[in-house]
Amino acid sequence: MSIDFANLQHQYQLYKKEIDARIHGVLNKSNYIMGEEVAELENNLTRFTGAKHVIACSSGTDALLLAMMALDIQPGDEVITTPFTFIATAETIALLRAIPVFVDIESDTFNIDASKIDSVITDKTKIIMPVSIFGQPCDLDEICSIAKKNNLKLIVDGAQSFGSLYKNKMEVHYCDIYTTSFFPAKPLGCYGDGGAVFTNNEGFAEKIKTMRVHGQVKRYCHKYIGMGGRMDTIQAAVLLAKLPHYEREIILRQEVAENYTRQLPDSIHKPSVRPDRTSVWAQYTIRVSDRDEVRNELRKKGVPTAVHYPVPLHQQECFKYLNNEKGGYPVSENVASEVISLPMNPYLADSDVQFVSELISDLVES
Repeated sequence: MSIDFANLQHQYQLYKKEIDARIHGVLNKSNYIMGEEVAELENNLTRFTGAKHVIACSSGTDALLLAMMALDIQPGDEVITTPFTFIATAETIALLRAIPVFVDIESDTFNIDASKIDSVITDKTKIIMPVSIFGQPCDLDEICSIAKKNNLKLIVDGAQSFGSLYKNKMEVHYCDIYTTSFFPAKPLGCYGDGGAVFTNNEGFAEKIKTMRVHGQVKRYCHKYIGMGGRMDTIQAAVLLAKLPHYEREIILRQEVAENYTRQLPDSIHKPSVRPDRTSVWAQYTIRVSDRDEVRNELRKKGVPTAVHYPVPLHQQECFKYLNNEKGGYPVSENVASEVISLPMNPYLADSDVQFVSELISDLVES
């Protein structure tokens, strides 16, 4: 048996007619950067989320940069975030010469532990930037309260969580700015790089729109230092073809996750979703003590896996200058040594989930 981790080819075949028509529409008009499809996508994403403003951009990484630039982050400012995430979250903070300040995570959800945020706030703190890891929102009420109490801005890095709900509302309605990624392997992905910034604040939205095109307010007139953060039109076209199917795909992903949770043995740490929120299950990630052995055995049986993430950010060489010692974030370090992401996509058959679950059961209980 061979199982596809993300199964993007199957998805393409399902929506091939719509995707091809959208792409050829762009090719026929030859408007490859910020064509009319980009504005159409922004309008559709506005309707999908209920956000007042959506700004499509070149990647999830650039979405984070645009968000922090709009909030006027300066060198030496501190931004609180998690060490258990993809490097882009903290990398963008460092690129702006601000200082990433890490807070350890919860062992069950892998999200930032809101109860530990207060203790790291200083007079240099400007932003709290949690990550909705693997598709599940963090404790937004608690974090919103902390931000408001301390007069801080809140950016949610939703690169993996687009479409998830917190207390029946999209995450953008709990923060100053929400960002996401449309990298191909994300739950809603394009066929290259792409991202978006969401906000209910008109001032932030206008600034982000301007910064996305090098701070330009009219041709060759630049109000801000900006960047080349425009979305290319073909990526918008792909997303326009996929978006009408996305709600159904979220349901299918949730069904696959529920199937894994039922069939995997209770002797392993399975991911959990809090009852007041939903996950879009960007990953289904378990914890096992003998990870390398389990991964090798699964690979022999045709089951691909991934490790998200093997080295917490505070232990990365590029962040040595922060002087974060090993052992400073014990939950993140323990989790990073044990996590395995299993195949997760809307098209996994029940038999595939059963096959994977039985293999893992045999391995961890033998």
